[in-house]
Amino acid sequence: MMRVEYLIVGYGIAGATLAAELRGRGHSVLVLDVARPDSASRVAAGLMNPVAGKRFALAWRADELLTAAGAFYRAQEQRLGQRFLHELPIVKLFSSVQEQNTMLARSADAPWLDFVTDATGELPALPGVQQELGGLRIRRGGFVLVEELLTALTAEGLAAGWLRHETFDWGRLVADSAGGFTYAGRVQTRHVVSCEGAATLQNPYFGWLPLTPNQGEVLTVECPGLPSATVLNKGAYVVPLGGSRLRVGATYRWPPFAAGTTPEALAELSDRLRTITPQPFTVADQRAGVRPAVRDRKPLLGTHPETPGVHVFNGFGSKGVMMAPRLAQVMADWLENDVAPWPEVNIRRYLTLYSPPNSGPPASPVSRP
Repeated sequence: MMRVEYLIVGYGIAGATLAAELRGRGHSVLVLDVARPDSASRVAAGLMNPVAGKRFALAWRADELLTAAGAFYRAQEQRLGQRFLHELPIVKLFSSVQEQNTMLARSADAPWLDFVTDATGELPALPGVQQELGGLRIRRGGFVLVEELLTALTAEGLAAGWLRHETFDWGRLVADSAGGFTYAGRVQTRHVVSCEGAATLQNPYFGWLPLTPNQGEVLTVECPGLPSATVLNKGAYVVPLGGSRLRVGATYRWPPFAAGTTPEALAELSDRLRTITPQPFTVADQRAGVRPAVRDRKPLLGTHPETPGVHVFNGFGSKGVMMAPRLAQVMADWLENDVAPWPEVNIRRYLTLYSPPNSGPPASPVSRP
């Protein structure tokens, strides 16, 4: 019988950061994960952007989240001997005069000045970029090679034995007499944490939470002549991957989801890229994944209302790379020291949606006879 303090289900960016945080604090961890090349974390470009959405608002807790994220990814680079974090300026290109006026007015004030290098809207000429209306250069952004990071961490976990490629079956989780759980008759643990992404909708303990998954598609293109040290953003992001290779994304599609990639997304992203550059390009790859978003755009952290040892760490949407490292610390503080998660992310904000055991998800695992 294997005994661990924490059993983590899922190993996208949420599971990876939480496992790293708990292991770094000296706790024993077992991760069970089914490796899927189309998982949201592996498909995403890993953009870290302090600006949120079309309204050009500063991201929630941008300074705190970016600081923690940078420290986490640099630590993994040093430990694993690979480069994952690319800290690059993000050039937001204006699409209209109205957008130009709105963004320039907003960027001239604090705290915007901490993230914008020049609030005049005048940009130096960028090779191959259409910038008739100017734009803003945003500091402290960049991207993370998430797939490469997860591949390296997975190889480490498999070799050390704290990660297994295995489908988790919640029906085989049994409460034991010691106040913990036994899983599949072979793992004993005090805590089980769901980091399952959009699959949480089928989780018998957390299916009541208001996840609103959306499907995103991205392209990898070959396009010579664009800047190699700048992320571009104008209706789509363009991330330099080295040489003339770029990642272009992303689309947003609500259910029902297509099975795999679509010609509509290919056309949409190609058209968006053409508004950024007149340079010819070829599409090398197209991928699709489902993001685990939440209606209020804040992640889901906390413990099941009636089962103290079952927890959730999920719902990061399109900003998981930026948010997960800091929130993994918040979650670990909760699990380790009973320091409640921040109210904005605590699942207690949705407690009115929870149904009692007789009409909804089970309140506890099946007791051992």
